[in-house]
Amino acid sequence: MNAAPALPPPAIEQPAPYQASFGLVTGVAARGSRRVVVSVGARKLADKPLRGRRFTLRVRLPVGDLTVRVVTIASDGTRSSRAVPNVFGLPAASRPHIVRDRHDTVLSGKLRALLTRYSGTAGAYVQNLTEGGGAAWNAKARFPAASTLKLAIATTVLAEHSGIPPPGSSVDSLLRDMILPSDDAAANALLVWLAGSTSAGSDRVNGLMRSLGMQDSLMYGGYEVRRLSGAIPVRVEEQPAFGVGKYTTAWDMASLHRAVWLAAGNQGPLRKAEPGFTAADGRHLLWLLAHVRDTPKLDTFVGSRRDVAVLHKAGWISAARHDTGLVFWPGGVFVVGVMTWHGNGTSADVLAGRCAEIALARFRRRPG
Repeated sequence: MNAAPALPPPAIEQPAPYQASFGLVTGVAARGSRRVVVSVGARKLADKPLRGRRFTLRVRLPVGDLTVRVVTIASDGTRSSRAVPNVFGLPAASRPHIVRDRHDTVLSGKLRALLTRYSGTAGAYVQNLTEGGGAAWNAKARFPAASTLKLAIATTVLAEHSGIPPPGSSVDSLLRDMILPSDDAAANALLVWLAGSTSAGSDRVNGLMRSLGMQDSLMYGGYEVRRLSGAIPVRVEEQPAFGVGKYTTAWDMASLHRAVWLAAGNQGPLRKAEPGFTAADGRHLLWLLAHVRDTPKLDTFVGSRRDVAVLHKAGWISAARHDTGLVFWPGGVFVVGVMTWHGNGTSADVLAGRCAEIALARFRRRPG
């Protein structure tokens, strides 16, 4: 007696390796499949009957690095599965969507008190992207950008590249080196890849930033290699004098992080201005930001919580130290940018951490 033919494994579209996921699981099951089960480790997240071969499920993923397994089951009990490794799980409540901005006066007072006590010059912008409330202090002041603009380089590269760079390819390796350990030589190589030289590549990056309304940011050549809207007031209270070079603001960098997050859900200004930057590109860039190797800054206090993920890109030079990023918790996500000038490394990192801490405490008390 011949054995029944094996059930082919399902074809998984989302999640994908080396991408962040908000819990959307889509794909196509083999002919004859009757149920689909989604799990992470020993934890079953969904078990649904199939109506046809295509499936779309929303599950609640644990926060962090995961392998997601999708199992399909035939009517006779035959099973087949496919595992998707290197997925970074994010809360379902943090799925990208556009909200109306709202000035949170309570948070504004707390943020101002923090920043005005800082020994140097500081600027910050915070907004709950789940329900819209936010605050700012000195958020339009220009600071030397340092490595924060590497996020803009990565965004421009992914918009230009046809599809996500294959793992192990030259562009993939350069992107990882530029974002994860913040390698300057990799940033320069990607600027050259974009347009033939660091100066021409910088012009391309500046074009992308202008298309997103980042009017107070400038990518000025390469790196020296050494081995969000009007509802939340954004002003200049005090601005450092630093001469010629790359510059940006807490508001602009928060806007870029927000744009990447929205693009991951196929929404927002980045998808409109740069059609080459796909939703998959956005999810891949979020995955890279989740694996940045840096000393604690925004994540100084909130990063130790198991249900919190901080996706960020820092930058520093001798007189300036910044961190900007997205903080995810079970209730949603907020964007935060903190920039400092003429403090010291320890106090600047603590300030960034305190800004994220007071924002998380405030947003946890206000349901998203």
